[in-house]
Amino acid sequence: MANGDPTGATRRDVLRAGAALGVLLLVRPAGATPAALADAIKDFTKGAPVNPGKVELVLPALVENGNSVPLSVNVAHWMQPGDFVRTIAVFNEKNPQPNVATFHLTPRSGRASVATRIRLGDSQRIVAIAQLSDGSFWSDEAEVIVTLPACAES
Repeated sequence: MANGDPTGATRRDVLRAGAALGVLLLVRPAGATPAALADAIKDFTKGAPVNPGKVELVLPALVENGNSVPLSVNVAHWMQPGDFVRTIAVFNEKNPQPNVATFHLTPRSGRASVATRIRLGDSQRIVAIAQLSDGSFWSDEAEVIVTLPACAES
């Protein structure tokens, strides 16, 4: 029992292990990448082509604080049985995970419109994709400049 520790570990051993853990935590990837964004979209669409149009992604182009960014997605399409917007998904380029949110709709939703607030860790590209009941995918995207990233405040 060195220094009263039943494991036999010395203070130096504990500090050495803590320093090694700190180095491991520093080299962890900070977030998603453009490649991760592309992979997440490919997983969502199962490789189907994504057409530009029908989708309107609304969010500010310049955000002072990334902790709470308003975002809405509107899809110009019918919401009738057999012909409706089935899913709306939002993706980002640089947050820790590329998937932001997925909304499932039915004809009873009335309108293909969703709104939420998201956190942004950096200036980046945001992509919204709508899947229609016929299996087609439509999209819109926007660049957002963040002056104070989320989680940067102490």
